[in-house]
Parts: sequence; C-alpha cells; structure tokens
Amino acid sequence: MKEFQLIKKYFSKLSKDNPGSFELTDDVFFDRYKKLVISVDTYVEGVHFLNFNNPDLVIKKILRSSISDIICKGVKPELYFLSGSGNKKSFSKKNLKLISKALKSEQKKFKIKLGGGDTTYSSKLSFTFVSVGYSSNIVKRNNGKIDDDIYVTGELGDSFIGLNILKNKIKLNSFDKKYFIKKYYLPDIQYKLFNFINKHTNTSIDLSDGLFSDINKMINKKNLSFEIDLNEVPISNKLSKLISLKKVKLENVVSQGDDYQILFSANKSKSRIINQISKSSKIKITKIGKIISKQKGPLIIDKKVIKLPKFIRGLSINFELFIAFYTFFCIVRALLN
Repeated sequence: MKEFQLIKKYFSKLSKDNPGSFELTDDVFFDRYKKLVISVDTYVEGVHFLNFNNPDLVIKKILRSSISDIICKGVKPELYFLSGSGNKKSFSKKNLKLISKALKSEQKKFKIKLGGGDTTYSSKLSFTFVSVGYSSNIVKRNNGKIDDDIYVTGELGDSFIGLNILKNKIKLNSFDKKYFIKKYYLPDIQYKLFNFINKHTNTSIDLSDGLFSDINKMINKKNLSFEIDLNEVPISNKLSKLISLKKVKLENVVSQGDDYQILFSANKSKSRIINQISKSSKIKITKIGKIISKQKGPLIIDKKVIKLPKFIRGLSINFELFIAFYTFFCIVRALLN
C-alpha cells in the first residue's frame, strides 16, 4: 500500500476535526491563530540514504530536505528537533563529532536553531526531523487554478545522477563524479525565496519524489491536470552533456526526485515579478508548463513537440497508469524512429 493510500484509509479520519492538518494531504501542520507551522520527516538508512559512511553529509542532506517542506510553504524555518535511533557504531564519538559540526554549519547557513530531540538504541539507523516555522499564512497544496503557469526553481536531475554514481550504476570521470555526488548530498534548497513563495504563488510543493509525481500531488484534490514541456525543464550543463551522450534520458532523470527544488504555480500576471525575483536573487526560476483541466491532461510535450495520443489524453486515468502509458509511448516511438 502506497503512502497516500495508507494515510487515506487509516489516518485521514483521525484529523477530521483539525483543519490545520488539511486531512493529511499536505506536508505541514498549520495553526493560523497561533501562527505555527510544523513538518515531520523520518529517514531510514538503506531507504532514504544509502549508508552512514559520510555522517556529516548525510545529516546535512536530511536536514535540508526536512526544512524544504517549510520553505516551500512560504515560511522561514526557525527551529528543528532531531531524534536518532541507531547502534554504538552509528553513534560513535567520531560520528557524533562530525554530526555536531555539520549541524552547527547548517544552523549558521540557514539561521535555524536546535530545539530538542531524543536518542534511542536500534539495530536500524534512522533519524526523525521536526521542522518549525511561524507565519500567519502558508501556500497550500491543491490551490492551483486553470491556466496558472507552472514553475520550478534551480535545476533538476543532478541528485539522481549522484545517487547512481554512489550505487556504481553510472561511471564518470572524477571531476564530474564529485559534482554530481555533491548535488546528491547537498541539495540547493531555495531558502531565500520563502517570502516570494508566500506572497506570489497559488500552490507549491518541494520536489522530493520527482517532477511528475510531485506535480500530481500538488493538484491532487482538484479537478485539474497539467501540461509540461520537457524541453523547458531546467538541467545543468553537465547533465545536458550526459543526455547528449545518451547515458541517461531526460524524462527518466527529472522524474526521480531528491532535488528539493520548489515546484509552484502562479497566475500569468505574475510572470514579470517572477522574472525580476529570479534576476535579483540570482536563482533560476523556470516556467515549464501550465495547469489545465483534468479532461485535457495530463500532457507532456517532448523536444519534438509531439503530444500524447488523443486516446490517452481523453481517458480519466490515475497518475500511475498515465506514466505507464507515457513510457510505453516513448518506447514505441523510439522503435519506429
């Protein structure tokens, strides 16, 4: 059973009388009257990070991914609480010193403070982060409008390449290898944009599970769908080179997740101010598509501007089935070419 199915079946009803939980469909809890925003994330070795060979890098990665949930709501993260569960090897003096030093560095970088936490013994290493912010308003999921432009910050796909290098599934020269591994461990979360997100966007989410999966979550309670132009999805020069060498495919790379960039929608009238914010902050913000009615999508346009067949677009299908159709379509087209 997938996460959202599990939540809907067993836990959503428990939050029925608590509007700040949004029926557990968002990444945060929000109490408007107390101006409190809370996000909780758990990370397990072998599932959310490969191993603990680099404890300082791992702890930086999961802290950044945790506070990105708050940032994409248009809120400044102020506090975090950290609980760790592991054995003596995981929490050796050497590792604890590295963890402490890494957290100190991240606190300075993102102007946040440790609020508390817990430790306990376990044969399986895991961490739970609770991130806290204060605001009278947040940008929720499921608040997009038809004809909203869809934007994404930064560049996508580098983290996935880094993960596959660590898994020895992709071989590169040492210079490129270091670049992609750094992108995996140290995602460029857009801390500077929380005020902009709060004031100028309709709906938003951080990219943790992949572009197509997360955009579907962003609008999953509305009778809406999306049109995405793959040719507009921002990627680094190094990733572009890998794609041109046919080592990876664009649609596969950007749909894998672990980017922790901000995906958001905004009214077309906001395009000018979005471009201004991008220039003044020196953060890439790219328009990659728009929100459309559910009857017309989902729709993906590739580099050859070939749209999905009409018989697929006209079906009322769930997202997983759509991705299966799209993958099949790409394979058939490649064979025909």
